[in-house]
Amino acid sequence: MNLEKLVAMQQELDAHITKEKGLEETGNTSWKTLALVTEIGELANNWRGFKKWSNDQEPRTEEDVTCSLCNGTGDLNYETVQEDAEGNGVHEYIDCPECECGGISDVRNPLLEEYADCLSFFLSIANEKGWQESLYIHQEAVLDIQREGFQGGLTGAFNEMTYLLLKSYMEIDRDKKIEQYFAITKQEFNFKSAWFLFVAIGLVGFKFTEGQIEEAYMNKNAVNHARQENGY
Repeated sequence: MNLEKLVAMQQELDAHITKEKGLEETGNTSWKTLALVTEIGELANNWRGFKKWSNDQEPRTEEDVTCSLCNGTGDLNYETVQEDAEGNGVHEYIDCPECECGGISDVRNPLLEEYADCLSFFLSIANEKGWQESLYIHQEAVLDIQREGFQGGLTGAFNEMTYLLLKSYMEIDRDKKIEQYFAITKQEFNFKSAWFLFVAIGLVGFKFTEGQIEEAYMNKNAVNHARQENGY
């Protein structure tokens, strides 16, 4: 992934949100951390692999998108159906060019979209705290996960990631060993560790490509900018 580009895009979005919502004078790490924990839960919910009580544990990777032009009817003239039926009973059917009369305009990947939401908040926290350098991880570490798997499986990886993320916010005491060996604070070390697991979950656990992740992030970034413009 082109992290430099994604970090810059997130900085621009953060600035947009900060200005629109008047957050210049507030500390934003607290709510961003809670937001990310919430998004991680939504990501897990779309993965579904931890739902041992359910017969449906398949990840949500395909979902039809109803055509907005014809409201899923395949007919551009769908709004007059009832009126025509109550009148002379003759309805002029106009083929919808957007969905080719099928009513489905696209297929979305909810799991990938939720992953992009999490990515946005990871980047946002890194920007907030000045931890951008900790976003760069060694490819060999990801390959190790690919070879050896996650300790405790994907469920264990989700739990550990969430735990480390919360530690990065809650534990503010110093750890001199971490500072001396890694040249970062314990908070940043925990964040970096959570981030590594997040990347590994995406690339190894879900088998997303870096290109898919980057594209999904850019699409969601554009949506988030539009939401701010529209008073979301």
